[in-house]
Amino acid sequence: MAAQTTARKQPSRSEAAPSADGGAVTSQAPGVVRAYVWRPDGKVAEVDSLDDIHSAYADPDTRVWIDLEDASETTVRSIADCLELHHLIAEDIVERNQRAKVEYTDEIMHLVLFALHYDGELMPVELDIVLGERFLLTSHPPEWRPTEASNIQRNGVGHFLHLGVDHMLWGVVDAAIDGYFPVFDRLGDEIDDLQDDVLQRPSSQIVERLFRFRRELLTIRHAVSPEREVFNQLTNRENPLIHPDQIIYFRDVYDHLIRLTDELDSFREQVGSTLDAYLSTVNNSLSEVMKRLTAVTAVLAGAGAIAGIFGMSEAGLALSLTDPRFWVVTIAIVIGAVAGFAYFRRIGWI
Repeated sequence: MAAQTTARKQPSRSEAAPSADGGAVTSQAPGVVRAYVWRPDGKVAEVDSLDDIHSAYADPDTRVWIDLEDASETTVRSIADCLELHHLIAEDIVERNQRAKVEYTDEIMHLVLFALHYDGELMPVELDIVLGERFLLTSHPPEWRPTEASNIQRNGVGHFLHLGVDHMLWGVVDAAIDGYFPVFDRLGDEIDDLQDDVLQRPSSQIVERLFRFRRELLTIRHAVSPEREVFNQLTNRENPLIHPDQIIYFRDVYDHLIRLTDELDSFREQVGSTLDAYLSTVNNSLSEVMKRLTAVTAVLAGAGAIAGIFGMSEAGLALSLTDPRFWVVTIAIVIGAVAGFAYFRRIGWI
């Protein structure tokens, strides 16, 4: 069983919320319920009522995929009773506060994965998946819908259910993991832009973007890293709910996760290198400014030192253009300033 952590329980979505008058609002929308019923004749019927789902699952020859979208606690409990799920599984589905994991309870597998949704901000979407002998149950928020996945729409639900509910499981998880690649491509493009900006136009906004990028990578890592261990177990341990012929499909998903975690490590290294490059660029710019200030100060200080031979008592003579000493000192100041400027220019300080 995959390693897992016990997260702090958050209020269930189905708990009563306070109303404006201080009372409690107990009503909640039941969410969207979709069910696909496969029969031995190869036909697939789509139903959306709890009674129809109960009736369809009661037939021992059917295979059922039940998809719950933002379902209420009442709906989840009703489906759990129909499928004879343990109450802890129903509780985890309702709370949606889990880490990626795989658990086995009463010959039923509960799998928790994450899809990645990007809408101006990266957001992991928890997917609760329950696999039984004749059923597959998926529960998720509306940000990601397995029924809209390209592989399921292309092949049809009947194709997957015909090969078994374990193959239907693969179709769902494969769609979720494949959805990582566009997100990773976007991250790769963003890190390339960050590296270019660091070298060409470093600014404080670069640091803000870098730290936001690091938070996104951390979010993805918390979602992806445990999933790698989950699929390692699914592909390397005997599982009565997954036919041996289906293992090769899950191994393909596992290979994708290995590639993704490697890319994630590469992104983290690139972010660290980019931040170091930014700090080096800022330090170099500061050094250049200090060198220029030092050079200008040296030129002006030299001229000031020569001019210092004029005391307040000599001001009258200094303003006398007929006194040769005025021209000697003036020429000395100009020559010293030009020489200093030429020297600092040659060594690149100006």
